Amino acid sequence: MKLVPIGVVHSIYKSKGDAPFQGRDASEITELEIYPEFTAGLKDIEDATHLIVLYWLDRARRDILQTKTPHGPDVHGVFACRSPNRPNPIAFCVAELLSRKGNRLVVQGLEALDGSPVVDIKPYSSHIDSVPGARIRWFDKQKNVKFEKGVG
Repeated sequence: MKLVPIGVVHSIYKSKGDAPFQGRDASEITELEIYPEFTAGLKDIEDATHLIVLYWLDRARRDILQTKTPHGPDVHGVFACRSPNRPNPIAFCVAELLSRKGNRLVVQGLEALDGSPVVDIKPYSSHIDSVPGARIRWFDKQKNVKFEKGVG
């Protein structure tokens, strides 16, 4: 298996502590520079309001299988949460496409660090990609405990 970066992220987030935990919490503008040899793949991308951006967490640890999350003290497996530290640190984020300038996409809602390699981009469709009622049960339990205790 061989992944080929198709571009790079230009972001104000320089280190892990700078970025929000989720892209939906990011109001900052980010630019995705798509390498010239992949620019033809951007044809008609302006027709999408939102993009699924897959990028490589190049500063993540790859030797962690269990971790705590920002949502509580419990330890979860990395495949049951969204920790950046995982065997194959591929990030998934839905970002709003604000504009295209040649081989550069201006987006909002991406938590990627500056210099992160872009692995792929796909148009997001609420009709295709949204699953109404989808849940993470451990997250719901921790969220309810926080609200019952008056936290959050």
